Amino acid sequence: MQVRCAALPPYGQTMPATARFAFLPYLFACLLGLFALCGFWYGLGQPVLLPDVASATHKLQCASYTPFDKDQSPFDQPFKLRPERMDADLALLATRFECIRTYSMTGLEALPALARKHGLKLMIGAWVNSNPVDTAKEVDLLIASANANADVVTSVIVGNEVLLRKEITGPQLAKLIVRVKSHVKQPVTYADVWEFWLKHPEIAPTVDFLTIHLLPYWEDDPSNIDAALNHVAEVRKVFGNRFAPKDVMIGETGWPSEGRQRETALPSRVNEAKFIRGFVVMAEHNGWHYNLIEAFDQPWKRASEGAVGGYWGLFDADRQDKGVLAGPVSNLPFWRQWLGIGGLIFLGTLALGGRVRGTRAALILPLLGAVATCSIGTWGELARVTSRFAGEWIWAGLLVGLNLLVLAHAALALSSKTAWRERAFNWLEQRAGWLLAAAGFAGAVMMLALVFDPRYRSFPSAALLLPALVYLCRPVRVPRAEIALLAFIIGAGIAPQLYREGLENQQAWGWALVSGLMVAALWRSLRVRKA
Repeated sequence: MQVRCAALPPYGQTMPATARFAFLPYLFACLLGLFALCGFWYGLGQPVLLPDVASATHKLQCASYTPFDKDQSPFDQPFKLRPERMDADLALLATRFECIRTYSMTGLEALPALARKHGLKLMIGAWVNSNPVDTAKEVDLLIASANANADVVTSVIVGNEVLLRKEITGPQLAKLIVRVKSHVKQPVTYADVWEFWLKHPEIAPTVDFLTIHLLPYWEDDPSNIDAALNHVAEVRKVFGNRFAPKDVMIGETGWPSEGRQRETALPSRVNEAKFIRGFVVMAEHNGWHYNLIEAFDQPWKRASEGAVGGYWGLFDADRQDKGVLAGPVSNLPFWRQWLGIGGLIFLGTLALGGRVRGTRAALILPLLGAVATCSIGTWGELARVTSRFAGEWIWAGLLVGLNLLVLAHAALALSSKTAWRERAFNWLEQRAGWLLAAAGFAGAVMMLALVFDPRYRSFPSAALLLPALVYLCRPVRVPRAEIALLAFIIGAGIAPQLYREGLENQQAWGWALVSGLMVAALWRSLRVRKA
């Protein structure tokens, strides 16, 4: 005997034509669906008020700056920065900061003059790597710029995280630092993640002050937003005691506004604002020197760090204020647009279903539309912030198309059939097994990626929620061997991915839940063939 959800007709059957149109239940469900739709998007996008830390009369110390537009990266050939972009950027940053930090000398010849123009100080850095020729060129440019612009260059940084990357040794780095110190008058430092200062204590005697990177999101044991500031304070205290009397500058600290959750560390705009504003208050209270990462979102970083790499900015890639430093901040500033798109999908679902017959169908159709619009919109927003190249956009678009076909199939299954609806339903019914197989294939691919290479991958739960729910309630005939394999892959990956992510990761649990629903949907459809 085939088991099925009472809300949907069994395989091969449509709603009874003799059932009356249940207007009041239908109206109630429509209002409930609209309320859920509006509440969902407003809940994601509602502004949050936090105490400001920057104003026209209170500028912050320093921010990391890389002068790339959203369509540029340091790997572009030919490498060409735009002076007009740097001029506009520094004019904007001068309203919030006293100085900016750079990481390389290449292409930044015009920066000291622009900083002078806008009243900004500079911490300039030479990019040190395993190529001695490139490193020597960077160091020579660093020395020349520091000497030629002593009025704006307050300190120089010889290398950034080169020990972390293991591109040169500690003694080699120490020699570079000593060389630079002998040629410039400004204080000289090196910048790296705090653990690598402890692993290479030979570097500390060579610098005038230590520059440590403290990023609670990227720690081996990530801190949640409530514990992150305490972690920063504890590490800063350890360094202040251990390396006294040398000063310790927190050369990078921040929080991502987008990207995947790591254990309990959840990226969001509100969490970024909470961390940055709390950190600034703490740093200024304790008299710490600091530099925030970073001035502007850098989309090119997504290629190597996943979505999270592109969203550490205080301003977005279009130079729009994200509300991190002052004013209200929203996790989803585009919520109204997504609500509008969702409203169109919701109305389209109702129109496709038409004058449904029966109370159960009248209740389920609007709620189905609300769930579909929320899941499709959530996947669309995730694709917007994560997609890096054409292949990923195509993958995201195919999954949106799959969801729309599944929604149409479910809506037509609930409808009172007219001639054209009957034809459309039959066409989709004949292909429903392949729709489920496509969803299962996508689930298997993404599960394998999250089990074996998860660090920079976001959780795609919203992409598969609708197909899992629809075909769990309404099983369809499927290619048996292929579906069994897909169900096994997805099911077998649930426990390992939860183990890797940690049991406190809500996004991992969401993916586990959707994966479980998909396995159940695949398994129930396997049983249809036996009926």
